[in-house]
Amino acid sequence: MTPDTFREPCPDRILDDIGGAFAMGAVGGSAYHFFMGLRNSPRGERLAGGYQSVRMNAPLTAGAFAAWGGIFSVVDCTMVYARQKEDPWNSIIAGAATNGILNMRRGFASASRSALFGGVLLAFIEGAVIMLDKGLTDSHNLPMTIEDSNSLAGQFPGMDPPTPEPSSSSGGSSWFAELFGGGKKQETKTEILESFDTPSPTPMPTFPYK
Repeated sequence: MTPDTFREPCPDRILDDIGGAFAMGAVGGSAYHFFMGLRNSPRGERLAGGYQSVRMNAPLTAGAFAAWGGIFSVVDCTMVYARQKEDPWNSIIAGAATNGILNMRRGFASASRSALFGGVLLAFIEGAVIMLDKGLTDSHNLPMTIEDSNSLAGQFPGMDPPTPEPSSSSGGSSWFAELFGGGKKQETKTEILESFDTPSPTPMPTFPYK
């Protein structure tokens, strides 16, 4: 299962990514600019300076994040419709194209460098997500041991725990028991059972019914 499985379908994905990117930029930008306003303001006016910095710069940061998320989603959906499949290559190409489009006004060289940086960054992100998903899948597919089955049997009363196989040392212990009286107990039990099967020597008296 790939990470793209958990995303919205493509027409709705654009609005979802724009809203998520805008919220991320607003929250993160507010925290960053508030800290910078506190740092750069004189004593006695730090809170006012932080608030002023957030009010002036946080909307710009949120808008920039929303623009990046919108272009990324548009290119991603275009690649999905063009290639007819969902895979990490769509996100890598979308990241490279988004950075290149946003830096196009600075020139072709700057746009090319930004596109290369965006593609490499998205490749690292997609690789990390795939490795994490694979590690979680392998951890869920581990075989169940006897200790795990015993713990499950304790949690569920109707489930019987597995019986362990007898070890090789049981042969020596049974030989030791037969040598010191274990075999006699078995013979006595056999004799008692056979005594119930043998007929009695004296016949039982019968009384005629009148």
